[in-house]
Amino acid sequence: MTKRFFIGYSLITFFLLNSVVLLAQHKASFVQQWKIEDASHALQIIERADTLELIVPDGLTMWYRQRLTGDYEISYRICMVMQGGKYDRLSDLNCFWAANDPKYPDDLFARSQWRDGIFKNYNTLNFFYVGYGGNDNSTTRFRRYKGEYYGVADDKVKPLLKEYTDASHLLVPNQWYEIRIRVEKGITTYSVNDEELFRYTLAGSEGDGHFGLRLLQNHVLFTDFKATIL
Repeated sequence: MTKRFFIGYSLITFFLLNSVVLLAQHKASFVQQWKIEDASHALQIIERADTLELIVPDGLTMWYRQRLTGDYEISYRICMVMQGGKYDRLSDLNCFWAANDPKYPDDLFARSQWRDGIFKNYNTLNFFYVGYGGNDNSTTRFRRYKGEYYGVADDKVKPLLKEYTDASHLLVPNQWYEIRIRVEKGITTYSVNDEELFRYTLAGSEGDGHFGLRLLQNHVLFTDFKATIL
């Protein structure tokens, strides 16, 4: 059975989820585990068995509420739907991890309403960012955002660490991708379908923080999310 939900600015508490992705079968489960920041205020979420279909009219960040520390692994499967729909756009299969707000180090969500899914507002945070198939599917980039420089030295806010532009590292329509992010023994890595694309040596607790799925004007299927302490 398929259920369709329209998520407005103040309607997220009415979301109903029976998906095994979140291992829960009551409507409060989604809100307990995920925080939506949606620039469109018109995100559609469609439940299909163990999979969430997300139709994203504008910028969306879907934060995993649990702050991850120490050694951990994040994994999920995701597919860019390209079937002629209004928001079927082959671009921006993105994510954040180890996210923190330097202004509110104990509460990433203190400025959630202000960020509101608007990408430039995330320049105020610290996190790792992968933009897979960004810029209309012409680049796949790895950045380290340093929000403490925002408004002070903007050229230092989001240094580019590595980039791919070849077709084998860009998005393919309707293909499933298995994403795996690890923070382990002072190193963080990002892999797609068992190929490691990015690696970074961490300083101290630099890998601690929140994970966020980041999408922009597209249509995806999202399933098998796991956050595992190693």
